[in-house]
Amino acid sequence: MPRTLKTDIPGEDWRVSPEQARQKGWREIFAPDLEEGFPLVVEIGFGRGEFIIDLAARNPDTAFVGVEYNRGRVVKMARRLARREFRNIRIVEAKGQEVVCDLPLNSVSEFWVNFSDPWPKDRHAKHRILQAEMIHAMALRLVPGGLLHAATDHENYAEFIQDRISKESLLENALTPFPFVREMPERMVTAYQKIWWEKGSRPYFWEYQRVAREPLLEEAVDPLMKGVWRLFRQEG
Repeated sequence: MPRTLKTDIPGEDWRVSPEQARQKGWREIFAPDLEEGFPLVVEIGFGRGEFIIDLAARNPDTAFVGVEYNRGRVVKMARRLARREFRNIRIVEAKGQEVVCDLPLNSVSEFWVNFSDPWPKDRHAKHRILQAEMIHAMALRLVPGGLLHAATDHENYAEFIQDRISKESLLENALTPFPFVREMPERMVTAYQKIWWEKGSRPYFWEYQRVAREPLLEEAVDPLMKGVWRLFRQEG
């Protein structure tokens, strides 16, 4: 028998709706708890939440936004945060494309996309989060020098990511001369990662940096604002 999801929040509720974020903006939402000028970091698909909690614990002066589409995971994360002393994390129940679409350009210090659903069947590949349009939209929202981190342990998805991310003109590979690496000792290894790695899966890690120049006219076109996000919503 499946467990009943506990929806009561035993403390402060750090969930933010997409509408609240759209109306106030993340600078205002975090303003009561962080000093002005704080860096903004976004994780798309926080899963069980261990990774973003670890980042927030080590960087108390940075604002962290966790995005997750699975309501059960969002509620569990909200309950977990309510028991902790963190004031630099907010979580959103939404699709990653929706949250990225609403972010101002040149506003994010880092994006993290860790082990997102590989959608392994060819006919489902259009649902993968790291499409070329999404990568470009995130690049536009990074500050110059900002970082896009990505990871997968699925070989076919790794080839897909490498093809798209390496073609993004607003990003440059921070791991040169390697296109990606298979180990990053400084990264936290989550419980989910351990399960798969014990079964023999090997990870791929990318780290790309926003180039320190203004985008050209054709590069500055925002795909999510031109209707790509509407397409995602229709297919969702």
